[in-house]
Amino acid sequence: MEVGMLPISASKRGKLLAAGYTTLDAIARASASHLARDIEVSDSEALEILNLAAKTGVSDRPNGTSTTVVGGGQTAWDMLNDEKFSSYITTSCVDLDNILGGGIKCKDVTEIGGVPGIGKTQIGIQLAVNVQIPQGYGGLGGKAIYIDTEGSFMVERVLQIAEACIEDMAEYSNHFHKDLQPCEVKMHPNNILENIFYFRVCSYTEQIALINYLDKFIMENKDVKIIIVDSVTFHFRQDFEDMALRTRLLSEMALKLMKLAKKFCLAVVMLNQVTTKFIEGSFQLTLALGDSWSHSCTNRIILFWNGNERHAFIDKSPSLKSASAPYSVTSRGIRNSTSSCKRIKMM
Repeated sequence: MEVGMLPISASKRGKLLAAGYTTLDAIARASASHLARDIEVSDSEALEILNLAAKTGVSDRPNGTSTTVVGGGQTAWDMLNDEKFSSYITTSCVDLDNILGGGIKCKDVTEIGGVPGIGKTQIGIQLAVNVQIPQGYGGLGGKAIYIDTEGSFMVERVLQIAEACIEDMAEYSNHFHKDLQPCEVKMHPNNILENIFYFRVCSYTEQIALINYLDKFIMENKDVKIIIVDSVTFHFRQDFEDMALRTRLLSEMALKLMKLAKKFCLAVVMLNQVTTKFIEGSFQLTLALGDSWSHSCTNRIILFWNGNERHAFIDKSPSLKSASAPYSVTSRGIRNSTSSCKRIKMM
C-alpha cells in the first residue's frame, strides 16, 4: 500500500517518498531512529509515523486482517490499493496523456518505438525534464537517468525544453492564483540539467554492466523517478551471431529493469527502433528485436506518421485500451498537435 493512505501532513508524506519509503511495508521494516534520520524528523515523530503505518496497514484490509506474504510478494488487495495511488509523468501533450491514463506510469516498463525522425528522443528528453516538475505543480519532483546508446542526446535541446517547462509552470501558477501577486517558480534550467544523470554507453557489454549497477546508484540517489534507455536496441542489432545468446541477454536486462521499476516506484522508458518483417506477402515495418521482446515491457507505444501529423498508438497494455493520439514536436518540446504540423526536423 502507498504512503498516500497515511493520515499525515503533505510535507512528511513528501519526505517519505523522497527517501524511498513508497509503501507501508517499507516503513514498517524501518526502525524509528533510521526513519527519523532518513526523513529528518524527531524520533517521536518517526515513532508516530510507524504506529500509523501499522494501524493503517491492518485496518484498511478486509476484516482488519494482517497479511504477510513470504518472499516479497503482496496480496491482490495490496495491489488494488497501490493502483489507487499510482504516479504518472506527464508527456506535455494532453491528448497523449489522456490515452495513457495520465502519462507515463511509474512501476511500469514502457516501450516507445517508431521510425527515425518521429520524435522518440524528443519524448525521452521531455520526460527527463517533466519528472522534475515539483509536487506543488502536479509533478513528482524527481530526478532522471538517461542512458544514451546512439549519441543522440542533445544538451542544448534539454536546456531549451527545460526553459519552456519553467515558463509553463509560471503560467500555471499565475492562472490558478489570479488574485495574488505573480508567483515566481523557484527553479532554474541549470537545476533541471543537474538532475539528469547521463550515461553514454558504447557497447552491449557496457549497457548490461550499467543496468546491473543501477540498483546501487538509485539507492544512493533515492529520488530518481525515471530511467530512459535511448535506444535499448542499438547495440543488440549488430555483431551477434549467436541469436540465442542475444535473446538471453535481452531477457535478463529486461527483467532487471522491471525489478528496478517495482522496487523504486519509478518509470522505465525504453526507446526502440524499427525494422522490416515479411508479413502476409509483403514487407512491413515493425519494432526491432522480434516478437519475444514485446513481452519484456508492460506497455508498448508505436509512433507513426499520419500524413504530416505525428501519432502515438497504444499497441499493447494490460490496463489501457488500444487508442491513438496526435502530438507535435515543437521548439518548446512535446505538445498537442496543431493542424499546421509539418515534418520538420528539430535540432
